[in-house]
Amino acid sequence: MKVVFCCSEMAPFAKTGGLGDVCGSLPLALGKEELEVCVIMPFYREVQQKNIPFKNFDQDALVANYKGIDIFFIKHETFFNRDGLYGTPRGDYGDNLERFTFFNKRALQLLQDIRLSPDIIHCHDWQTALIPAYLKSYHQGDPLFQKTKTFLTIHNLAYQGIFPRDKFFVLGLPHELNSIHGVEYYGQLSLLKAGLLFSDHITTVSPQYAKEIQHRESGRGMEGVIRFRSDRLSGILNGIDAEYWNPEKDPLIAHPYSMSDMSGKAKNKEVLQKQSGLPVSADIPVFGFIGRLSEQKGIDIFAQSIEEMMQHPVQLVFQGVGEERFENMLRSFQWRFPGKVAAHVKFDEALAHQVYAGSDMLLMPSVYEPCGLSQLIAFRYGTIPVVHHTGGLVDTVMPFKLTNNQGDGFVFSRFDKASFLKAFETAVKVFEDRAIFQDVSTRVMRYDFSWMTSAVEYKKLYQTCLS
Repeated sequence: MKVVFCCSEMAPFAKTGGLGDVCGSLPLALGKEELEVCVIMPFYREVQQKNIPFKNFDQDALVANYKGIDIFFIKHETFFNRDGLYGTPRGDYGDNLERFTFFNKRALQLLQDIRLSPDIIHCHDWQTALIPAYLKSYHQGDPLFQKTKTFLTIHNLAYQGIFPRDKFFVLGLPHELNSIHGVEYYGQLSLLKAGLLFSDHITTVSPQYAKEIQHRESGRGMEGVIRFRSDRLSGILNGIDAEYWNPEKDPLIAHPYSMSDMSGKAKNKEVLQKQSGLPVSADIPVFGFIGRLSEQKGIDIFAQSIEEMMQHPVQLVFQGVGEERFENMLRSFQWRFPGKVAAHVKFDEALAHQVYAGSDMLLMPSVYEPCGLSQLIAFRYGTIPVVHHTGGLVDTVMPFKLTNNQGDGFVFSRFDKASFLKAFETAVKVFEDRAIFQDVSTRVMRYDFSWMTSAVEYKKLYQTCLS
């Protein structure tokens, strides 16, 4: 089976978040399932700066082999040779419609150039969602694509590729698609809607999120379209790279450790406390937070709850960048509560690994979370998550019960201050019983959230769609 991934980002070449992680790991896992996989993505400036042995394919495309997978890079000096993938800290690029329309068209042209007839073209989010529409409209009679089926994965429904309707001409789609039955969306255009309507199958990054986006609370205005295509909708949980996130071999943490010898985790906690300017103590629970500082990640709940949190003998270590108001909020916490709060307002991959390894608990109070990778990584490092009951967090974190010591995380169902504080205080209480806490911490390290399980599910879904 020949599978082509079309995506706007892919780790380790260029990424802004989970989309890049998925597209960097899933193709490799599918390759191990004996599928022929290649990837097409833009040739960003960030990619150019990587030390990668590229080969010129033609005047506007290059190719590189990454762990046995061919990666084709589409060049365009004006569109892609700039800082940032989608914009700058000041906002999105004003020509994103033109940039990704070009990329979608050129990706299909590249397949024609190399005479590759894929069984599956797997598209990701709005940036590549025009490909199914182009195949159904302009390439329907092309024998190269006669048997090709298209998949669209929604990584985050909040990002829909919305543009002014008077830009419809840029898309080059048939005029009849400039309507409610096409890409028109509340008086504007949505590229994501094109993918939802014309792809042969739609996936999301967790089973729970596939259910949630069919309803108004999480559907972001697309719930009607998604319900219309619900017979072609599946939720497959994302995985993590179990070799990269491996406390036994992780070169970015101070001390390696394993389920059979957890002494290194205690040493990593001491290192994290020193790095963060906090008093070193094994008896104080350290709560870590790693992530984008945005409303989605539930940062507001900290502003509401910080006074009550600080009444407990705890330490909080925050790491992330994002909206300026949240960055300033974390800095103010550190200033107001010296010795109890540390704010690392920066992107630092090595520090992120140390926070996972050195924290006792991971704070993840997301308002919504399509899948979430942080809780899966936390399990790998024996760090117990504190999460909101939403999206992929529902599928992966079972509420801990003091009555029978079952479960693997501290979960709050309502997104409000009282519910969050109850989960937080339960975590503090369980930490005080070191035998129980150590049992949970060791138990969660046994979980297997590697990509191989998800790759098998995708392979079965591809086969079903083709048949």
